[in-house]
Amino acid sequence: MDLNLSGRHALVCGASQGIGRATAVELAELGADVTLLARSAERLAALAESLPRKHASQRHAWCSVDMQDTDMLKATAFGIVEASPVHILINNTGGPPGGPIHSAEDAAFEDTFRQHVLAAHALLQTVLAGMRDSAYGRVVNVISTSVKEPIPGLGVSNTVRAAMAAWAKTMSNELAADGITVNNVLPGYTRTARLDGLLTAQAQKSGRSEQELAKEMAAAVPARRFAEPGEVAAVIAFLCTPAAAYVNGVSIAVDGGRTKALS
Repeated sequence: MDLNLSGRHALVCGASQGIGRATAVELAELGADVTLLARSAERLAALAESLPRKHASQRHAWCSVDMQDTDMLKATAFGIVEASPVHILINNTGGPPGGPIHSAEDAAFEDTFRQHVLAAHALLQTVLAGMRDSAYGRVVNVISTSVKEPIPGLGVSNTVRAAMAAWAKTMSNELAADGITVNNVLPGYTRTARLDGLLTAQAQKSGRSEQELAKEMAAAVPARRFAEPGEVAAVIAFLCTPAAAYVNGVSIAVDGGRTKALS
């Protein structure tokens, strides 16, 4: 099984923490050159320095940018591809605050759509030429299990994540003949800052403790626990390898069996 990513350049968004950080480590372990992208320059610089280097020519870099600033994101991405074509794109960014959809403000949808769909589209358009030239491209979008089953209390997120999945499926059909795959990974409950924030918000609203809520959430998962970021990252990394060349246009739940839908 060919898992070697030596000579491939990966751009990992949301790389300063959680699933993005774990994904950057996994890709570096497989030999890829990794460019980290997020807002926190200090965290990115430290991670770039500590990433694995499996061979002498392996290089890592980082860029600090806000995913909602589409113009700056495009400019940053152009600078990255000018230095080295990108073969692997990991679209990953934080989700919006929770809340029912009927009371959501228009701006919440607009901001979230820009941060997710428009950011991913801008990055894909920027890296596409390099992928086509090398006849090798892997685009993996880190979304949510809400693509299969909407999650109560996350109205804006459910809406925009579904749009992201539709964008990805359409793109997978358009680019497959160029040797480019586009897939989605759908994390379930994962030990990240995002989960901590949701637990805190729910605890404040319900008057229950975060520990009690976390125990209840874990009990709803057949595996009876939350995922570690590295477990999600391992699936993302596999989809980026030559071995996964015929996996295209799918949404893979990494959720311990919590999602009840068959497809």
